[in-house]
Amino acid sequence: MANLSGKSFGSDNHAGVHPAVFAALAAANDGDAVAYGDDKITRAATAALCAASGARSAYLVFNGTAANILGLSLLIRPYEGVICADTSHLNIDECGAAERVLGSKLLTVPTADGKLTPGLIAGLLTHRGDEHRIQPRLIQIAQVTELGTCYSLDELRELRTFALANGLLTYLDGARIANAAAHLGCSLAEIAACADVLSFGGTKNGALGFEAVLVMSDELANGAQYHRKQQMQLASKMRFLAAQAAALLEDDLWLANARHANAMAGRLAAAVTGLPGVELAYPVQSNGVFTEVSSRHAQRLASDWNFQVWSERDDQRCVVRWMTAFDTSAADVERLAAAIRTTAVSRET
Repeated sequence: MANLSGKSFGSDNHAGVHPAVFAALAAANDGDAVAYGDDKITRAATAALCAASGARSAYLVFNGTAANILGLSLLIRPYEGVICADTSHLNIDECGAAERVLGSKLLTVPTADGKLTPGLIAGLLTHRGDEHRIQPRLIQIAQVTELGTCYSLDELRELRTFALANGLLTYLDGARIANAAAHLGCSLAEIAACADVLSFGGTKNGALGFEAVLVMSDELANGAQYHRKQQMQLASKMRFLAAQAAALLEDDLWLANARHANAMAGRLAAAVTGLPGVELAYPVQSNGVFTEVSSRHAQRLASDWNFQVWSERDDQRCVVRWMTAFDTSAADVERLAAAIRTTAVSRET
């Protein structure tokens, strides 16, 4: 889509790098450092990640798909299945990585809002112990979900209790975990306590490119360093991944960035609510605003604005996604809202 109006609302991946992260990278570039993570910047950053989350160990990787595959590889065998929402990034947007790299089958569940529930999961547990069937072993959840919704802490704890009672492990895709913590007003540790392994996203929240895999027990971390190496995610100059993590963790910049992005999404949602032909498709609980509009309306907006058409319907209507970021300004939001307002009024003329 075109981007004639300046700020992109297509993805928080479109945003640049936070100045504090750039400064940290420049500082890390001073002199030599031992490779492959045996340096003081990496040791400090991984210790800080563990302190913030309650994890026993942390492993830095290059991107979100790598984080998910590394995290899953610590929890599952090839004959075991991963229960996930049908809208999950793991299922839709990772090009079959779990199936190709791990040999694991995804057991997908339709959801109304991107969130799994014990009731939805229970329907996939009926043939456990049958050697002819894939054995469900792992619940994969996303916090924030791909539809911009957040599990409440009570919902996460209910899922955790259900998983433990049924011999299931839990992996949490935390590509936007900062936005979830900002929405819930909780700590990273409160969310992490509901998973066995989780990822901590940096790239969508002001980093140049890093994610972390957080492992909550020593037992599950056994051999994690070998998995990371085999999966081609062991950075030789690890200090440059670690410097990004350290910058985001310092003074809770990760949380401040997410709070700002969420606030801008809330501002946009408020501005478009009630416009003719514009309806919110899902609750706005993070930095994503999903709106249902006519396909014609979306086409008019696409001539000037960068956003994603999330899904299309047979009745000439579609759901579009607007994403805000740490550097989205109130003025950016007002310009977009004005454009949506104008095209909403004129969409049939």
